[in-house]
Amino acid sequence: MSTSPHARNSEQPSTYIVQDRENQAELARLTLQDHLLTVSMGGVLAEQPDPASLRRVLDIGCGTGGWAIEAAQAYPSMLVIGTDISQRMIAYARQQAKDQQVADRVEFHVMDALLLLEFPSDFFDLVNLRLGGSFLRTWDWPKLLSEIRRVLRVNGVARITEQEILHENSVEVGTRINEMVLCAFYRAGYLFEQASTGLSAHLPGLLTRYGFQHVQTQNHALEYRGGTPEGQAYSENLIAASRTLRPFLQKWGCLSDDYDELCQQMATDQGQDDFHSTWKFLTIWGTKPTD
Repeated sequence: MSTSPHARNSEQPSTYIVQDRENQAELARLTLQDHLLTVSMGGVLAEQPDPASLRRVLDIGCGTGGWAIEAAQAYPSMLVIGTDISQRMIAYARQQAKDQQVADRVEFHVMDALLLLEFPSDFFDLVNLRLGGSFLRTWDWPKLLSEIRRVLRVNGVARITEQEILHENSVEVGTRINEMVLCAFYRAGYLFEQASTGLSAHLPGLLTRYGFQHVQTQNHALEYRGGTPEGQAYSENLIAASRTLRPFLQKWGCLSDDYDELCQQMATDQGQDDFHSTWKFLTIWGTKPTD
């Protein structure tokens, strides 16, 4: 694979799109988003045929630990290990595991996924990566997929879930904000092309190219409507994300002059009972071959 021209940019300690990731508001938003997505997708491993048979599972970029904790709650025989580059995220996740009484079966470690995964080869039954496109640039995927393949046992599963950047939104201002986000993601190197599927459409081929077999996909079209608890949670997540993404949009020259007004209008419009939005995701998984 050719190296993206974006790779010439200077590296940052963290490549996560939100610069101030460790403030309390972002911790709360990520916790909300984790649970919202897991419930909307039918569970932590809904597409896997026999998740109860998995003994050791790795969650890369675990954030506040929501997915890992819910996986341990759903499958008592499973040991789940979460990694994240943020020390505060890991401290928060460890406390959540204690509060949820699963700390004996969930571990959290500070680790940079762009370097090496600090685990033995052939160790995990499944490696999960959800919304890795929030910190992985296009040129980061080959190395990480190679590392995932290394730490998986033979026939172990690599599982990746990514969103389409552009939501289908009944609110016109929401669509405009989404287009700015799409612009910034592409300019920053997180998308292979400036399209809503600029990452997700490329992932099945990437898994095949970097040594996985029996690659499968499952589409998720998550519907959220005004006047429902799920719609309220979705709206809160989207409004919070629009605030935290502002510096990222500005950095990459994609912020409109009326962005703050658009965010205020979006918050108002999403409170209406006729509001609806579709958030699309793709889950891709493949297995490590014997050779």
